[in-house]
Amino acid sequence: MPNVMLLLIPALPLLAALLLAMDRLFRWSRGDDGERFAAGLLQVASLLSLLLVLWADVHYWLNGSRDVVVLPWLHSGIYNASISFTLDHLSLSMATLVGVITLLVTRFSVNYLHREAGFQRFFMVMGIFTAAMYLIALSGSALLAFVGWELAGASSYLLIGYNWQSRTATTNATRAFVTNRMGDAGFMLGMFMAFSLFRTTEWAVVLTTPADKSSLLVGVAALGFMTAALVKSAQFPFSAWITRALEGPTPSSTVFYGSLMVHAGIFLLLRIHPLLEQAPVLQALLLSVGILTVLYGWLGGLAQTDIKTSLMFSTLAQTGLMLVEIALGWYTLALLHLLWHAVWRAYQFLHSPSFALHTQWQAAPPAPLWLRKQRWLHNAALQRFWLDPLADWLLIKPTLAISQETQVFDGQILDKLSGTPSPHSSMATLADMQAMQQGRMRVESSIGVGSGFLGKLMQWVAEHLEWFEHRLLLQSGGGKAKTTLDTLGRYLDRIERLLTQPRYLVLLIFATLVVIFRG
Repeated sequence: MPNVMLLLIPALPLLAALLLAMDRLFRWSRGDDGERFAAGLLQVASLLSLLLVLWADVHYWLNGSRDVVVLPWLHSGIYNASISFTLDHLSLSMATLVGVITLLVTRFSVNYLHREAGFQRFFMVMGIFTAAMYLIALSGSALLAFVGWELAGASSYLLIGYNWQSRTATTNATRAFVTNRMGDAGFMLGMFMAFSLFRTTEWAVVLTTPADKSSLLVGVAALGFMTAALVKSAQFPFSAWITRALEGPTPSSTVFYGSLMVHAGIFLLLRIHPLLEQAPVLQALLLSVGILTVLYGWLGGLAQTDIKTSLMFSTLAQTGLMLVEIALGWYTLALLHLLWHAVWRAYQFLHSPSFALHTQWQAAPPAPLWLRKQRWLHNAALQRFWLDPLADWLLIKPTLAISQETQVFDGQILDKLSGTPSPHSSMATLADMQAMQQGRMRVESSIGVGSGFLGKLMQWVAEHLEWFEHRLLLQSGGGKAKTTLDTLGRYLDRIERLLTQPRYLVLLIFATLVVIFRG
């Protein structure tokens, strides 16, 4: 199979997304024509990518697995990175799954989202996500997989916040985005350790660890990748964000959290299993996390009344079982479990709107009697074991606080340094300005009160900048700065009028020629 054909597998849906973005930007098509163009373009791109994957499957069965370097990407000293693909049973199985499910979900979305305001936007993001999952599945290096990892996270954020007018949707999108940044940090740690140990992130090199490498450093690399996998697959205790992510449309819930992206972490663990085998402590940790996730998904699902949320908890229980299988070394079983579960869960999620429509007047089934008898356990399951408020307290609230502090810093300090009018500033009264000129009034009231060392330091700088501003510019008649600038302007006007007179103009030309000839 030609190398360029492999490159086209993720490139085609990404190109479709780019064309849809241009169509939306330049308004080439609108209304029903725009829907037909968006749906048709992405379906064709997804179908062609799937056919190329099937072609790669045939080559694999005929010729066996191989690593393909398509393009050199980065070369800096002893460090190398390439756009490369790994064609083996693991990557091609996942890529085939991605191709089939994304094509089916794209076709389902055509009717499901008909005449929705964000129809073209949805298909554009779906194209990005499809390309991202192909990169994760087929990449021959951790660096290229990380590109797909980030694109999948970004598209997830955009589709959770699909109804961006809703505060709930945007808040849940923020929850998912912030939590997944922890996994991204782990992925970057794994890549950093791979570069430090092997001078490359190619899976073919990283996963065949020489005996002279430190087992501790290899374990740190494996821990980084494992953290990324656990967060992406929402394993315990990182499970809170995924049930909130169901705020998006049903097709996105299907392809992201029911079948594909939720299994991306499981796929990564299957990919790095040679590293995990060299760190028995990590295998034990993986086993513990898997058991806890199974219990969390099972008990939480028993107490839910919403069909999509119940399916999501069931998905968590199944992915927890996959973690147990990987920890015990049953890699083939884990891969088969992943493939069959993804297909079955995609069907259930796509069927959930019809199920909800037919059962909307029926009471939700109660929790089992044995669970209701255990009051504390039933209450914990109803509250989802309090992971949501814990995640908000540890991750979301600090992030929002930092963003608010940044906004205050931008409005109260950077705007003043640049001279940009701040929307938060208000005109002081004449008495206040006179008091500030005389040094009898602090400007703290209009600046705000900082907290901590950095906050107090920013407050002090802002107060003195505002004092300087009022001292020079807000005095009667425009202040000293205006007076100085007016005087300088009058002198410059006088010089300009003199230079425009013929005698001074000839003198200036003559002086210029003297300088030129002397040089």
